[in-house]
Amino acid sequence: MADHYETLGVSREATAEEIKKAYRRLARELHPDVNPSEDAAERFKNVTHAYDVLSDPEQRQRYDHGGGQAGMGGFGDIFETFFGGGFGGSGQRGPRSRAERGDDAMIRVDVTLEEVIFGVQRDITVNTAVLCPTCQGSCCQPGTHPVTCDVCGGQGQVQRQVRSLFGNVVTMHPCGSCHGYGTVIEHPCVECAGKGRVRERRTIPVDVPSGIDTGTRLQMRGGGEVGPGGGPNGDLFIEFRVLHHDVFSRDGNDLLCTMQVSMTDAILGTEATLQGLDGEVGVEVAQGTQSGDVITVRGRGIQGLRSTTRGDLKIAVQVNTPTKLSKREQDLVRQLASLRSDEPPHLGEFQQGFFGKLRDRFFRQG
Repeated sequence: MADHYETLGVSREATAEEIKKAYRRLARELHPDVNPSEDAAERFKNVTHAYDVLSDPEQRQRYDHGGGQAGMGGFGDIFETFFGGGFGGSGQRGPRSRAERGDDAMIRVDVTLEEVIFGVQRDITVNTAVLCPTCQGSCCQPGTHPVTCDVCGGQGQVQRQVRSLFGNVVTMHPCGSCHGYGTVIEHPCVECAGKGRVRERRTIPVDVPSGIDTGTRLQMRGGGEVGPGGGPNGDLFIEFRVLHHDVFSRDGNDLLCTMQVSMTDAILGTEATLQGLDGEVGVEVAQGTQSGDVITVRGRGIQGLRSTTRGDLKIAVQVNTPTKLSKREQDLVRQLASLRSDEPPHLGEFQQGFFGKLRDRFFRQG
């Protein structure tokens, strides 16, 4: 790589103002808007890089010393020398990799109660970072590659000589020119702007397990964002929300619902076929069924999370008392009443109401 001073056409003793003037003159001459030739574009990049190094006093001093720099340090430099990695530093030696692990991601997915019973496979769409299809994570334009940093010589670090109470010591610091990578990308990929990844909407198949509840999280390892420089993917976390159902609710793996029964069916008993979440359910209403009684259908609830056992379907009965009767119906009810010796209305134990009794009976049932 050409000498930066020669690239700008100045001497090594040039002042900061002379370096700036030289850069402005060459930039006006070589800028792509003024000179569209490929040679001018290449020279413009070299001139810009040379100016970036020489216009920064610290980088210029390192460059002049072949990667070394003299100066005064502090206690952090002394700790770095004797204990490695610097005062509070990471202790890293050598160039660092451009490839880093990607971020984790989390999305929320709504599922229905029907889907929760046995589990289901769903396709979900996520907006995430994926590997750049043009550079495949190299960060460079196809046909090019990173070049060795001319400040640190590919080490990713530069030496700094420190004058301290213990004498002159040498410390290592990340190279400011290549940011510790040891290489410089002169021709970054146009599609990803030298990041090695782009954003994209993609569809992922997800196995929704049975028995999940609102707030349940599923971790898909490697399903998150691809890392900078084509680094490994982070993880994807999926948080579920079970949507409200107009008929059924749940208590753990049990399904709860109510059934309307006529007064005559409650008195005489009957059989009924109901439409459950997973098909028809046969139910027998016993003679003398009362409002608030619970009919349990075993094994027709929700299949447990990581289990093959299902909960129960619990059906609470609500007996409907007719409000309008014909004269004939009223006469028949009076005949029934005359045949029975029911107690007259009287005060009894305080009742919580239908839904209060229903709740208690649900939870007393085994």
